Amino acid sequence: MEKEEFLSLYRHSLAHILAKAVIEIYGKEVQYAIGPMIDDGAYYDFVLPEGKTITESDFKTIENKMREIIKRREDWTRKVVSKEEALELFKDQKYKIELIKDLPDDETISIYYTGEDYVDLCRGPHVENSVDLMNVAYKVHACSMAYWRGDAKRDQMQRVYFYAFPSKDELKQHVKLIQEARERDHKKIGAQLDLFTFNESAPGMPYWLPRGWEMYKTLMRYSRQLQKKHGYTEISCPLINNKKLWLVSGHWAHYLNNMFIVPGIDGFVKADADFDDIAEQADEMSTSTQAHLEKGTPLYNRENIDTMAAKPMNCPNAMMVFKRTTHSYKDLPIRYSEYDVLHRKEKSGQMNGLFRVQEFRQDDDHTFVMESQIKDEIADIIAIADEIYSTFGVTYRAELSTRPDDFMGEIEVWDRAEAGLKEILDEKYGEGGYEINEGDGAFYGPKIDLQIKDALGREWQCGTIQLDFQLPHNFGLTYTNQEGNPQMPVVIHRAIYGSLERFIGIIIENFKGAMPFWLNPFQVGIVPIMESHNDYAKEVEQALENAGIRVEADYSDKNMRPKIKKFKNYKDPYILVLGDQEAANKTVSINVRGSNKQIQNVPLDTFVAICKKLNEEHTLNLPQTEEEFQ
Repeated sequence: MEKEEFLSLYRHSLAHILAKAVIEIYGKEVQYAIGPMIDDGAYYDFVLPEGKTITESDFKTIENKMREIIKRREDWTRKVVSKEEALELFKDQKYKIELIKDLPDDETISIYYTGEDYVDLCRGPHVENSVDLMNVAYKVHACSMAYWRGDAKRDQMQRVYFYAFPSKDELKQHVKLIQEARERDHKKIGAQLDLFTFNESAPGMPYWLPRGWEMYKTLMRYSRQLQKKHGYTEISCPLINNKKLWLVSGHWAHYLNNMFIVPGIDGFVKADADFDDIAEQADEMSTSTQAHLEKGTPLYNRENIDTMAAKPMNCPNAMMVFKRTTHSYKDLPIRYSEYDVLHRKEKSGQMNGLFRVQEFRQDDDHTFVMESQIKDEIADIIAIADEIYSTFGVTYRAELSTRPDDFMGEIEVWDRAEAGLKEILDEKYGEGGYEINEGDGAFYGPKIDLQIKDALGREWQCGTIQLDFQLPHNFGLTYTNQEGNPQMPVVIHRAIYGSLERFIGIIIENFKGAMPFWLNPFQVGIVPIMESHNDYAKEVEQALENAGIRVEADYSDKNMRPKIKKFKNYKDPYILVLGDQEAANKTVSINVRGSNKQIQNVPLDTFVAICKKLNEEHTLNLPQTEEEFQ
């Protein structure tokens, strides 16, 4: 078997062993639901008899029972049964009954016996005998709350997770990787470094603290400087818009369940409206919108004009900025970058620190081009991505996402756009040097996604380049071509960081909180040994600040050791310890982050020049030897 087939077969089979073990430990009253395979193992959902709960102290007991079951060398038997037979077989298992009833009448229903006393509803495949699982390494590692079918209104269940790998060494390596990932957890590090926090009054909306906001601003400043070199101009647009804008763009029909709605007094959406009612009305409005566009008749009436929505995307407003005046082919490409706040409604269970939030910014851009300019413009965008990602020391790969089921526009236009992007990717990465995700494009056009890889080998989707023939059509955008006739532009949607919140979370974990010098919230900590050294310390602080270096100093009368420790805990790259010798010679003594060695007698001017260069060049590595400070 291929490795993926092997892992699927054994992890899926072990999920049945887990379910059987839980039933044997907690009794036949256990209700068992589903047990799918996941990336590093599998899980199974249970409802235990009243008063019983699985805790971490039970994990080893469950593992031992699984091992005991496997040692019985029981046969696995597959049977195909009718719907009626399946309902009778699982009559005491309410979740299996629900699953069976939801199956079409002509569905082939298969069941698997593990031994004679455990049976599960399953498509398979599975091992032929439990002996095949004896050399597979596994570890029960977590138990969490889950809702039946992911619905918070349904039964609450216990979800038991286990890792499973072909060998003990692979399992050991994975557990070590997981532990390292936990130590790098951006939520944990963010709290330790006072970067950001969350509050229940604004779920999924980070509060950026002074240190974190310094880093955030630095990221935006770097992006702005780089984009300016490539001919971008920046705009800022309203954060909420009337519903009519989202009707024209198509977001009202395609993205309503992810939007924060602000109902009007006579609004189309009432404050207590049920979402199904809203969605049904939105479908009706979407249909009528297209009809109005085709007929050129008014779109709106008194009943719905007051409803507003917080923007989940910048694109419709960028279309309005383009539309405000006439354009010639000589003006193109026109590049509108934008860093405005966006809001997207998420389910509470999907939010995860900075990785999945409800309020965020993107390094967004909407570029208006002629079709003949698409290739060169996307090549330039990829060049920007190359520079930004290399600055952070990460590699990336490209993916092409094609037409989704809920696409807007004509198939012929989509086919032309997808073919153009494939040609661009073939030239940049070679044929087959990128992946294709069928059906994963945006509803208005195909896209290229850029997946970066961090220090632990994990991949994250950050950059995106989306080709759009639909919004220019919906908004009636034109430019005057060389023949003097109106022509519709093509829009390229583009982001490199993606969500700045998510990108910050990624790089916090990638660098384990020890950011490159140019990005660290504060770059130099200053510690005068005694109060008598404060005057020179202030002179050093001023020299650094004049050079654009972010400095923090502690002039309190405390002992210098706790001062140094404070700045070390904040992971400041350099901590300057200043005493009589430094003041007399106009030098600094440097404690370098990650090193126990102090570099002494470095001329202040030399140190300032080195720090300034680190900022200007966005250097990844931190100078930390005496030779580098000469």
